[in-house]
Amino acid sequence: MISIYKIKPKFQNALSPILKLLHKWNISANQITISSILLSLCIGIFFWFADFNTYFFLALPIGLFIRMALNALDGMMARTYNQQSKIGEVLNEIGDVISDILIFFPLLKFESEHIYLIVIFLCLGIINEFSGFMGKVISNIRRYDGPMGKSDRALIIGIYGIISFIGINFSNYTFYIFMLINLLLVISTITRIKRALDYGKDI
Repeated sequence: MISIYKIKPKFQNALSPILKLLHKWNISANQITISSILLSLCIGIFFWFADFNTYFFLALPIGLFIRMALNALDGMMARTYNQQSKIGEVLNEIGDVISDILIFFPLLKFESEHIYLIVIFLCLGIINEFSGFMGKVISNIRRYDGPMGKSDRALIIGIYGIISFIGINFSNYTFYIFMLINLLLVISTITRIKRALDYGKDI
């Protein structure tokens, strides 16, 4: 399935100098994870008040890019410098869900005409992450299969922020956009579960 997650290796290579610098500063993987959650809170707050200042919409593309970098860096830090731990895994999994809710919650305000689609989007995002984690429980491999995984959702909402900042009115298309996003989330979730179960049968 097509997913921006497939470019992750190249993205990680680009982040290697930052990783070495953070380790030199004695910053741990768990500290990076917590920073990502706090950043997500800030993004959500700016997004919520973006109707007062359109520049706040830019918190979405900029903040989500930084969040993706932090999400990559915490895993790289844990693996490279032997900082993997149970609490780190808990922080990572729960942190991703909390961060998504914090960032995407203001959509309920800005897309109130299609609020039921936004509620479904939020719920499907949580289920999608849970299905990815269940892959690790079943087959010991965390599933990140797309389409519309965490990175894809970040890209879409980042574009949403840019379009909203520019002032382009796309309200006539919002219904279809989120219908498509929700459909892709369902496909992604089914794909993750199926591949986890298929892997489990092979071992």
